[in-house]
Formats: sequence, structure tokens, C-alpha cells
Amino acid sequence: MSCYKYWGTIAEIADKLSSFGNLDEEGLSALDDTDIKEITEILDDIEVIAHDKEIDFDSAKHILDDEKMNKALTLIRKFYVYIGARLETENALKILESDDPKAALDSFHFYERYIGLIENERQLAKFNENKTLVFLGSGPLPLTLIMFNKVTGCKCIGIEQDAQVAQLSRKVLKKLELDEDIKIITGDEKTIANLDYDILMIAAFAVPKDRVFGNIWEIVDEKTPILFRTYSGMRAILYAPVTDRDTRGFHKEIMLLPKGKTNNTSVLMRKIN
Repeated sequence: MSCYKYWGTIAEIADKLSSFGNLDEEGLSALDDTDIKEITEILDDIEVIAHDKEIDFDSAKHILDDEKMNKALTLIRKFYVYIGARLETENALKILESDDPKAALDSFHFYERYIGLIENERQLAKFNENKTLVFLGSGPLPLTLIMFNKVTGCKCIGIEQDAQVAQLSRKVLKKLELDEDIKIITGDEKTIANLDYDILMIAAFAVPKDRVFGNIWEIVDEKTPILFRTYSGMRAILYAPVTDRDTRGFHKEIMLLPKGKTNNTSVLMRKIN
């Protein structure tokens, strides 16, 4: 089925986002006073397009690469990053205020999707209680680390470049009584040079990609499994995919496409000389 049927819808979504304020000047913070339910409904509208199984990869490229749609796509992708961060932050604060922090965590908007995502990704490397996973770009709600620890028993280290975000996630882990097995460090991709670990994972929102992957190439050895998350097919409406240029110097070994409503494609790669 042609993805051109969504051109009008994508433009309407971008117009709706623009109606909240001058997002070019104010940034997405113009949405901060908007009720989370209202903007989550916009996300739902976007994901209807992203999850359309009838649109193949070649058809998706017609709209994702079209210059006429560039402004709308840029705004939608910024919105996707914004709402992801806001949902994580609000859930993190909910956990800290809750008498039942585990129930608060389970109520996270994307919780069920993470179950499928982790099941996919645990196939890409040998996760177990004797392994340590480092996750670059762990965010305010370190759910990836929480679930990998829960499902595989591995020790986890999150790296977060924003000191306030890192501190919030530490408080969340302490509240959930997971701070012994999961540590959060303030830093960037260069921080991995000072850590002992077995598996490295790169978050979808870790940017800029060329710098991140370039610095990682300088540090890791050829044996270290490196997992990264990207977007493929029509899901790339949500966020720009990792490119071959970004991953030059690495060999991609396995790529697992998302299942159900999960958005991330997961890739295993290793450094080559």
C-alpha cells in the first residue's frame, strides 16, 4: 500500500504541534504546560503511521526522503524525543512519590513495549549474571537497565551526560532497591574507557551519532559486542535512522526488526580494523 495516503495526515500533525506555540523559537518546551494525555494522543496518531505493516521499506523511503515533507518530519522527530523524555521524567517522579514504586514503574507508558524489546535484544549477546552491560544514554528512567538486570541477572552501568538527569535516575534506582546492581555515571561515550564491562549498548537518542560511534571505535576492541538501537521502515518517521556512515569501521552482524508496537530496530556490531 502506498505511504502517500499519509502525506496529508503528517502535515496535519505538524500543524497541530505548531498550534501549541512557536516551536522554532521556543523549542518543544512550549508543550510543557500541555496536559500529557493531550500530547500522548498526538503520539498515538503518529504511531498509527509508523506501525502500518502494509507499507514496505521502499515505499516508506518515498515519504521519508521527500524534501517537501522535511519540515514536518523534523518537527515530528523533535516531538518524539520530547515526549519520550517527558514521559520518562514524569514516571521517574511518580516512582519517587509512590508508596508502591514497582507499580508506578509498571504504569510507564512504554513498559509493555520494553518487554518485547529486551526479549529481542537479549538474543544479540550472551547476557548472564557474570556479565556487565554498559548502556550509553540511560536517561531519567533507566528502564533498559532495570529490565536487563531483571531478565538476565547481568550487572548494569548507565552513562548519562546530563548531571541532573543522572541524579534523578539514581534516586529512582534507590527507591526501587536496585542501586546495588545498577549504577549510573555522569559522562559521555569516552567514559567507557575507564570502565570494565562485557557488552556495550548505545541508546537510540545518543547523539551526535558520528562523534559517538567514532569515539567508541577508538576505545573498544574487536571482540566487544556493541548493540545499538535505530529506526527502520516507516518507524523512521519517529527518529532519523543510524546511517552506514555513522557505523563505518564496524561490522554489522545481526539486525532484529521490532515486533508489535515496539519502535526500535536492534543491531549487533563489532569493531573492524
